[in-house]
Amino acid sequence: MVGEAKSRLNAALRDRGYRVTLQRSIIMETLEGLAGHVSVEDIYARVRERFPQVNISTVYRTLELMEEAGLAVHTHFDDGVAKWHRAEEGAHQHLVCRRCGQELELDLDVVEPLAEQLRARYGFQPDIAHFAIVGVCRSCSERAQ
Repeated sequence: MVGEAKSRLNAALRDRGYRVTLQRSIIMETLEGLAGHVSVEDIYARVRERFPQVNISTVYRTLELMEEAGLAVHTHFDDGVAKWHRAEEGAHQHLVCRRCGQELELDLDVVEPLAEQLRARYGFQPDIAHFAIVGVCRSCSERAQ
């Protein structure tokens, strides 16, 4: 699957007019092989295991390029760290427990009414595909009671 995804990501970048260097290819393959939301540091650590000559700035630039090309998306969680995932995973929000760190995905249909209210009341066009709501999960709430 990773090989297929790698080829798909490489082809997608080429189709958009970008060069696919060995380093970009390795970084894309690494992102494809990691599940869920991952930090640049997570990706960098995996890439360095196989290719120690790659530096972290290359990882940052490649992820930004992938986002520009519509292949990756980032979200800032409450710790301020940008977490990345493949765009093909679709737009979704996150519920993040500040106690245990659990991350749950929140469907767009739950927040779309809020987005409609923001547009109607304030004329504000929200980007509801990139955010996290921080709070306390059910398990932590139950333990606290």
